[in-house]
Amino acid sequence: MEKISVFEMFKIGIGPSSSHAMGPWNASKSFLQRVKNNKGSLNDIKSINITLFGSLSKTGRGHGTDKAIMMGLMGFDIKNFRTNQLAENITKIKSSRSISLLKEKKIVFDPKKNIIFDISNKKLKYSNTIKFDLNFKNDISFSSTYYSLGGGFIKYKGEKVKSSDKYEIPYPIQTAKEMIHWCEVTNRSIADLSMANELCWLGKNEIDLKLKLLWEVMQTSIYDGCNTKGILPGGLEVQRRAYGISHDILEGKKYRNQNEWVELIKQEPNDMENVTKWVSCFALAVNEVNASYGRIVTAPTNGAAGVIPAVIAYYYYFNKNVNIEDINLFLLVAGEIGMLFKKGATISAAAGGCQAEIGVSSAMAASGLTFSLGGNIYQILMAAEIAMEHHLGLSCDPVGGLVQIPCIERNTMGAIKAITAAQLALHGNPKDAKVSLDDVIKTMWKTAQDMNSKYKETAEGGLALQISVNEPEC
Repeated sequence: MEKISVFEMFKIGIGPSSSHAMGPWNASKSFLQRVKNNKGSLNDIKSINITLFGSLSKTGRGHGTDKAIMMGLMGFDIKNFRTNQLAENITKIKSSRSISLLKEKKIVFDPKKNIIFDISNKKLKYSNTIKFDLNFKNDISFSSTYYSLGGGFIKYKGEKVKSSDKYEIPYPIQTAKEMIHWCEVTNRSIADLSMANELCWLGKNEIDLKLKLLWEVMQTSIYDGCNTKGILPGGLEVQRRAYGISHDILEGKKYRNQNEWVELIKQEPNDMENVTKWVSCFALAVNEVNASYGRIVTAPTNGAAGVIPAVIAYYYYFNKNVNIEDINLFLLVAGEIGMLFKKGATISAAAGGCQAEIGVSSAMAASGLTFSLGGNIYQILMAAEIAMEHHLGLSCDPVGGLVQIPCIERNTMGAIKAITAAQLALHGNPKDAKVSLDDVIKTMWKTAQDMNSKYKETAEGGLALQISVNEPEC
């Protein structure tokens, strides 16, 4: 059984894409680290070429894949990377035509020549495939192929699948049926099971602090998005909207920092129209930050990073007496539901279309909210099923290969659907449900396999063909 932590489903990262930026970033760093571990150093490296295949080759420029690869080659850690360094580093590499591998070995490097977008190879095991080719001073070469699996997850060809003996964690869960089993046998909640599993790898205080940090980053991305005006990068000239919505709702009320802004929102009317505006605004804000190479929480992907923060913000800002412990439990439950999709289907749009991103994030958000509002295990799984059922077949057709149109708006839809799904489940009887969460996960995966590749993050179908745009910025 694949061993996945909540902190793999939720990762602090940088926009605009988990599969097309964070994955390649991690792969580049991993590849060089493996070489260093094997050789003892990087001193004998003469040159390196990186070839991108499949969806990476078709939408990689718009997704910033080349930029991410260069940061990975330089050895930067995504979690701690200062986003304002990106442009400066890329400019320096281009102007000097050189790169410092893991900040240890400087070699000649020209992104236009050494990063190759190969759209010709169509027979691929995985949609997002990267090949690294190294040449050493003694004319020996070394190659390795990596796969970006969505959500920042990677593996290299020949790597043994990371599996977990069922005895390593007290509650191994592969399906929703198994989740129900453990909840019934132990009389514990999903959050309890998740915490017990996480305790096999981390201490309680560390888990709580890491969950708290996730929410802090989510809140900051919401605030930053709601307080930044202008045009998103990439060439589509997309206008940021969260700023205008936030300031229109607050009607010019003054605030000096994030805490004061949050307190103003908490004082806002709790009527449906107002709350709906805020939820949409929160989701837009996060994904505008994501689209501008800002810091966000991959939840479970970058393209869908706004759904869960928007729903947690709705729960936190518009419900009384919600504290950080409640939000931590929300994240634990949502993370466990996300794992079911990761194990039973996919969270990669390149493998499953946007149902694998917005659909999964909506299901995760719906489950977390249902738990937080008092739902039982059956209602929680029902909410996740409802949310995903109404995203089945959703294609991924990014205009210009950028994570902007229709991606940003889709986060607002995913958030609203999650809240609706939670309300339906809380006021419904799961015994009357005709479709189980396991059924919908299987259906999602079958739908993904049947879906034409042009609707899987290739920008070769759907809206991507209907709108004429300039070549995305490199």
